[in-house]
Amino acid sequence: MKLILLQEVTGLGAAGDIVEVKDGYGRNYLVPRGLATAWSKGGQSTIDSMQRARKARAVRDADHAATVKQKLEATTFAVKVRAGESGRLFGSVTVTDIADAINAAVSGDQVDKRTIVVENPIRSLGGHQVVVKVHDDVEATVSLNVIPA
Repeated sequence: MKLILLQEVTGLGAAGDIVEVKDGYGRNYLVPRGLATAWSKGGQSTIDSMQRARKARAVRDADHAATVKQKLEATTFAVKVRAGESGRLFGSVTVTDIADAINAAVSGDQVDKRTIVVENPIRSLGGHQVVVKVHDDVEATVSLNVIPA
């Protein structure tokens, strides 16, 4: 099944890419969730314009991504969560919590929660490291300090 991606899908492609996937994956997962639409010749011109715009932004954003990376890595962000007496968290720190803490501390550039990669769930207070994909080729390792609320 040939599809046009409307949003970035991890391991498959970015918005505007034309991908070939198995029928069930496309019909039961990608299309119902609004991540892709069926490919057509008429949609090809729209895809070409999306890809040209993305390439222009990528060239411009590559230098900007390096400065954002430096800004993120230079700061330790505090994430406030509910915790018990022993320092154990009620639940875990989510990528939304991390994104909110980063966006509150950094003015200007906003971090999307979908660009944050947490290897192991954060379930304790103290210092932790997460990866933020600032650009396709640029990843920033961000330091977090999880503190009780």
